Amino acid sequence: MNWPAIRAIYGFEMHRAFRTLLQSIVAPVISTSLYFVVFGAAIGGRITSVDGVPYGAFIVPGLIMLTLLTQSIANASFGIYFPRFSGTIYEILSAPISATEIVAGYVGAAATKSIMLGLIILATSALFVPLRIEHPFVMVLFLVLTAVTFSLFGFVIGLWADGFEKLQLVPLLIVTPLTFLGGSFYSIDMLPPLWRSVSLLNPVVYLISGFRWSFYGHSDVNPAVSLAMAVVFLVACLAAVAWIFRTGYRLKS
Repeated sequence: MNWPAIRAIYGFEMHRAFRTLLQSIVAPVISTSLYFVVFGAAIGGRITSVDGVPYGAFIVPGLIMLTLLTQSIANASFGIYFPRFSGTIYEILSAPISATEIVAGYVGAAATKSIMLGLIILATSALFVPLRIEHPFVMVLFLVLTAVTFSLFGFVIGLWADGFEKLQLVPLLIVTPLTFLGGSFYSIDMLPPLWRSVSLLNPVVYLISGFRWSFYGHSDVNPAVSLAMAVVFLVACLAAVAWIFRTGYRLKS
C-alpha cells in the first residue's frame, strides 16, 4: 500500500475543505440548524413527542443523516470531478499508485469531512434539545458506514458526470427527496398502511431508522435489517468503482 500517495491525496482534499471553510463547514451547519429551528418550532408545537421522544430531539438523527448523505456525495463527486475537468486526473492515473489508493484518498477525505459535519451538528443540537445516545457504538458504526458508502456513491457520480449540472442532478432530484421522504422529520409508523409499505421501498428509510435506534432505542425497521441494507449498498458502490477502474469508463476518454 502506497501510504505517502494516499496521504498526499487525502491531505490535498482536506486542505481544500479548510480553504473554503465557510462553504464546506459553516454553510451546511447553518442550513441544518435552520431546519432544526423551523421544523422544531413549527411542527414541534403540534407534535409534542414521537415514541416517547420529544419531537425536537426526535428529528436530530434525521437532520444529521440528511447532512451526511448530501455532503458525502457533494464532497466526493466534486473531489474527483475537478481533476477530470482540469485534466490533472491523467497525472494521477500515470503515477505509481493503484486504483485502491486513489479511491482511499478521495473517499477517505470526503467521508472525514462528512463525519466532522455530523459531529458538529450533533454537538450543536445538544444546545437546543436534551439528547441521549443509548447505543454509542452502533451510532458511530452507522455514521462511518453511511459516510463511506455515500462518499463512494459520490465518487461514482463524479466519474459519471460530464458537466457541473450532472453533479447536482442525482443529489437534488433523487437523494434529497428520498431523504425527506425517508422519515427524517417523522416516523413512517404515522403513515397510512399503504404509504408505509411504499416508504419501505425507500433505502434511506433504513439508514435513518437504524441511526435513530442508536439514539433512542426506537426504530421503524429492525436495526439488523437497516445495517444489512447499508452493507449491501456499500458492496454495490465498491463493485461500481471497481468496474469503472477495470474498464476505464470516463477515465480514459
